[in-house]
Amino acid sequence: MKHRIVVLGAGYAGTYVAGNLARRLSPADTEITMVNAEPDFVERLRLHQVAAGQEIETQKLADIFAGTGIRLRVARVTTVDPERQVVTVTGADGGTDELGYDTLLYSLGSHGDDRGVLGVVEHAFDVAARPSALRLRERLDGLREGGNVVVVGDGLTGIETASEIAESRPGLSVTLVARGELGAQLSAGARGHLRLACDRLGITVREHTSVEAVEGTRVLCTDGTALPSDATVWTAGFAVNPIASDAGLEVTADGRILVDRTMRSLSHPNVYAAGDSVCAVGDNGRPLPMSCATAGYTGMQAMKAIVGRLTGSKIGHVKLDYPGNHISLGRHDGILQMVDHEAQAKPKYMGGRKAARIKAGILKMSLWTNSHPTFCMPKRKRHLATAPQSSAANTVPYSLDDPAGKAVA
Repeated sequence: MKHRIVVLGAGYAGTYVAGNLARRLSPADTEITMVNAEPDFVERLRLHQVAAGQEIETQKLADIFAGTGIRLRVARVTTVDPERQVVTVTGADGGTDELGYDTLLYSLGSHGDDRGVLGVVEHAFDVAARPSALRLRERLDGLREGGNVVVVGDGLTGIETASEIAESRPGLSVTLVARGELGAQLSAGARGHLRLACDRLGITVREHTSVEAVEGTRVLCTDGTALPSDATVWTAGFAVNPIASDAGLEVTADGRILVDRTMRSLSHPNVYAAGDSVCAVGDNGRPLPMSCATAGYTGMQAMKAIVGRLTGSKIGHVKLDYPGNHISLGRHDGILQMVDHEAQAKPKYMGGRKAARIKAGILKMSLWTNSHPTFCMPKRKRHLATAPQSSAANTVPYSLDDPAGKAVA
C-alpha cells in the first residue's frame, strides 16, 4: 500500500511542499493529496492590490499541479483526527468526506484577527483572503468622491493597504490608525521615508490611537474620538484556525502548532506544519513572524524532513532566519528594511522606485517557483525506506534539543 501524504492548504508553504515532494518521491511508493478551499493559488501578498481595484491574474491549482501526480481536492478542512489519522473535509456541495493519511502537512495559514473588538466582525473588511478582499473592492467601488476609508493597524499589511487604496483611488479620503508610532519596527530613515510617502499620497495618520469599536459609519477610539468611515479595513493582526488545537495537537496559546527544528509536531510525529500555522523558533532563538519568508523557510525545512525520514536519508537543515521586510507604498514606491540577528532594524534601508521594483521581482519569483513545481524534476526519484511507524502511539519521544529532530531515548 502506498504511503499517503496529505497537504492541507495551498498557500505559499503548502504549494511549495507538495510540488517538491512530488519531485523527489517515487509515485510507486507514495500518493500526495492537496486539499484547498479554493481552486486557485492566491497571491496573498497582493490582496491589497486586489482590494484597491487592480486585476491580478490567478492561476488554477489544477494547472499548477498538472503532470505531478498530485491529487487536488477542492474542499474546506473541518476537522483533523490525528489518532485515526483522518482529515474531514466539506466540499462546495456541502457533502463531507474523510481522507486518511500516513504523513500530514498542516499549512492552513491564518485569517484576520478581530482581537475581540466590538463590531469588527459585523462592519469591518479585511484583506486576509481573496473573497474578503473582493468584498472590500466592491464596497470601495460604491463609494462616492470624498468617501472615508479608515485602515486600522499599522503593521505591514495596514501600511500597504492604505498606500494602495490612496494611490489607486485618489478621490477617497484614507486614514491610517496606528496604535503606536508609525513604522515603529523600521529604522529612523525608513520611518521618515514612510511619513513622506503618506504625505504624498494624502493619507491621514493617527498615531498612538487604539480602537474600541467599529460601527457601520464610524470608528470609535478609546480617547473618545469618532472617525467617520464609509469602509473600515481591519489589519490589526492575524490568527490561526482552531482546527489544530481542537485536534489535540500541541499548540501555543494562540493556536499555532509547536514543532521541533524540522517542523515536526511535538505531540504527533507524523504531522508537520509550515507557514502561519506553525510556531517555529528561528536560529536567533526568537519565534519567526507570520510572513511569506517564514512560509518559504518552514516549508522547505518540512519538505526536507519528510523526504529524509521517509527515504532513510540525511535530513537537510534550512537556515531559519528572517532577513527583513519589503513594503510596497503603491506601485512606484517602497521600502526594503533589513534586520539584524536580533530582528531589529538595521540603520540603512532602501526606498523609492528601486525598492518597489525589487519587491515586484520577489513576488514574481515566489509565484514562478510555486507555479512550476516540476521545474528541473529529477529523472530518478527516491523510493521509500522500510515503512515508518506512522502512529503517534508507536513512536518514541524526541526533543527540541536534538538538532536533527531524530528520536532520542
